[in-house]
Amino acid sequence: MTRPPLIAVPAYLVRSGRVEGWVTSAVAIPETYLTALRRAGARGAVVMPDDLGDGEADELLDRFDGLLLIGGGDLDPGTYGQPRVQEVYGVIARRDGFELPLVRAAIARRMPTLAVCRGHQVLNVALGGTLRQHIIPGDVPHGVPGVAGGSIVHSVRVHDGTRLATALGATVTDVSSQHHQAVDKLGDDLDAVAWADDAVIEGIELGDHDQWVIGVQWHPEDTAGTDTVQQRLFDAFVNEVGRRSVSRRR
Repeated sequence: MTRPPLIAVPAYLVRSGRVEGWVTSAVAIPETYLTALRRAGARGAVVMPDDLGDGEADELLDRFDGLLLIGGGDLDPGTYGQPRVQEVYGVIARRDGFELPLVRAAIARRMPTLAVCRGHQVLNVALGGTLRQHIIPGDVPHGVPGVAGGSIVHSVRVHDGTRLATALGATVTDVSSQHHQAVDKLGDDLDAVAWADDAVIEGIELGDHDQWVIGVQWHPEDTAGTDTVQQRLFDAFVNEVGRRSVSRRR
């Protein structure tokens, strides 16, 4: 029997006291990501973050079929050559030092990659892009990150004919959002493919049309259990992982 695809999911670092009954720090993944992968027919493997060189990142990915980068605190603005503004929060250098080389290694080996919220920003920075460090609130609310109940739903339009539109099966969709940063200058070989009504970039993908690498600024895992459009993104990702795995075995 063919085993389900195994997806690497780099974890959060959680400070001591955040997990009830634990006195030490922890690593964690919100269950919604893993559940969405399971519905799509894959297994998620929680991976401990640690600083990696590019060669070490490539060696680690030998064990996996795909990469899912999830949400969380902000990247250190120094990773994209900017001074830090006061609204930046939740920076963990160890996580940056793990995820940036990991996504570069995944792209180099043509590994299917789905990048969500912070992960979408990591993907852009890893390829030389920059971020808007704090979005000035406007006509489209984008939620409040890092707090209970901070999510808000708004509409996103997706460019027809793109890999993301094909995955979702839609060019307009309502999404769950909680972020205060956004992609600014695009990284090398990345295309913007989805936007909110205030022109905030909500989706990016690699320009190489033979390589499945997608970033979304919203949280598809939040609503994938009840919204088939959002679950289709995970389904398409896992389908591509399976297709690539079969090709490698031939």
